Amino acid sequence: MRLLISVFMALLCSIPVISQQVYSKKQPFAHTYSIVARDTVTGEMGVAVQSHWFSVGSIVTWGQAGVGVVATQSFVNPSFGPRGLSLLENGLTPKMAVETLLKLDEGREVRQLAILDVHGNVEAYTGKNCIEAAGHLVGDNFSVQANLMDKNTVWPAMAEAFKKSTGTLAARMLAAMEAAQNEGGDIRGKQSAAILVVKAKTTGNSWEDKVVDLRVEDSENPLKEMRRLLTIHTAYDFMNKGDLAVEVGNNTLAKEHYMKAQQLNPDNLEMKYWYAVTLANNGELNEAKTIFKNIFKQNSKWKELTPRLIKPKLLTISEAQLQEILKL
Repeated sequence: MRLLISVFMALLCSIPVISQQVYSKKQPFAHTYSIVARDTVTGEMGVAVQSHWFSVGSIVTWGQAGVGVVATQSFVNPSFGPRGLSLLENGLTPKMAVETLLKLDEGREVRQLAILDVHGNVEAYTGKNCIEAAGHLVGDNFSVQANLMDKNTVWPAMAEAFKKSTGTLAARMLAAMEAAQNEGGDIRGKQSAAILVVKAKTTGNSWEDKVVDLRVEDSENPLKEMRRLLTIHTAYDFMNKGDLAVEVGNNTLAKEHYMKAQQLNPDNLEMKYWYAVTLANNGELNEAKTIFKNIFKQNSKWKELTPRLIKPKLLTISEAQLQEILKL
C-alpha cells in the first residue's frame, strides 16, 4: 500500500499543472452523452459518444488496449484522454486517475469525465457547473454520463439499455446511445457519433489493437448512420477472415466467412465477387459462374480483374475454366 501511494505521489508531482481557462476557445464545447464499458467475456473495452457537435469522436473518445478507455466531455479538456490512459498504465486506479486530473484543472467544475480500466473498475465525475440536465451513473463494468440533455432520465435509460442488451460490446454501446436518443438526448439535437473498442491485451502493434474505430463526423441522424457502418464493419470482419482462410488454403472456411459477409451487406459487389472466386477454387464452378455473370453485368471491371488473380494464385482454376468465366 505504501508503495502504491508513493507511486501515486510521484506521478502527481511529475505531471505539469496546466492552467485551464474554463471557456477557452481551445476547448471545444462537446456537450454530449457517452458510455465507457467492458465486455466481461472478451475483456474488450469501449467508449461511445453522440453529440450535437462536429467530429465529437476526435476529442471525447480515448482508448488503449490492455490499459483502459476514457470519455472526456462537456467543456472538454482533451488532455484528460491521453493523460488519463498514461496514469492507468502507470498503475493508478480510475478513481486515483480522475482525482489527479481534476486536481490540476482550474476548469474542473465544467468538466465531465469517465475512466474505465482493464479490470472493469470505473470512476466518473460530473462538475457542478455542467449545463443541465447533467449527471452520470456507474454500473458493473460500465458508466454512462451526459450533460446538456433534454431531461434527467437520459443517462438512466442508457444504463438500462446497456444492461439488457446482448451481442458485441460495440453493438451494446450503440443500443445504449439509441436509448438515450429515444429518451430525448441532447437538447440541441444530434450531429456526430463515435465508437471505439480496444482489445483486452495489447498485441504489441497499435494498428492491431483496435477492434472497432468508427466515426460519423456530420449527419442529420448519426446513430442511424453508425448502425449502418457497424453492420458494414462486421461484414468486412468476415471478409478479412475469409481472406486469411484463403491465404492458408482453407477455401471451405473462406466460403463460410464470405457468405456471412454477404448476408450482412448483400448489395456489395466485391463481397459477392470474392465469394464467387472461392466457389470456383472449391470446384463449384457452375454456382460461381452464375454469380460472376451477375457481377460482370453490373460492372465489367470485375471481369477485367479476374485473369489477374491467376498469377498470385488467388484464383486456382485451369485456363479452360478461366475462359468459361471470361465468356460470361
